[in-house]
Amino acid sequence: MRLREIQDGRGRVLVVACEKGDDPVRTVTAAARAVGIAGAQVTGVGGLRAAELGYFDPDRRDYTRIPVTEQVEVLSFVGDVAMSAGEPRLHVHAVLGRRDGSAIGGHLLGGEVWPILEVIVTEVAPALAKRLDPETGLALLAPEGVPEGALTPHGPGWSTHG
Repeated sequence: MRLREIQDGRGRVLVVACEKGDDPVRTVTAAARAVGIAGAQVTGVGGLRAAELGYFDPDRRDYTRIPVTEQVEVLSFVGDVAMSAGEPRLHVHAVLGRRDGSAIGGHLLGGEVWPILEVIVTEVAPALAKRLDPETGLALLAPEGVPEGALTPHGPGWSTHG
């Protein structure tokens, strides 16, 4: 992983280059932890040699695992970083493009980067929080854990000048 922290005038931004062989979930989580980011929006593009996606099955309250065993393009990599049990936790969904033009998507559980995954981590608040939802068994974003004004128009990080 190569990592650079920059200031964009509104807050901190991490530029994370996940390199060949990196697991994208572990790598982006480690990058956020390394610089103390506890609340962020995450986007990325690149390629994976293999991946494991998940589709949440509400009856089982668990993910059905979907192995991807071919080279794919990461068409979309979108999620958040929030605190869960005192640690930053990445929650990311991915749409992966196959050689034949078809796509598959879901919750990204892990994978192997090849040749690169370019990720932008944009801090959105001092901290975001996840709380365990007893009905689903999932750690879900808890908006009440976000400081007032942090994600609203005219709050920190918000710009009215496109």
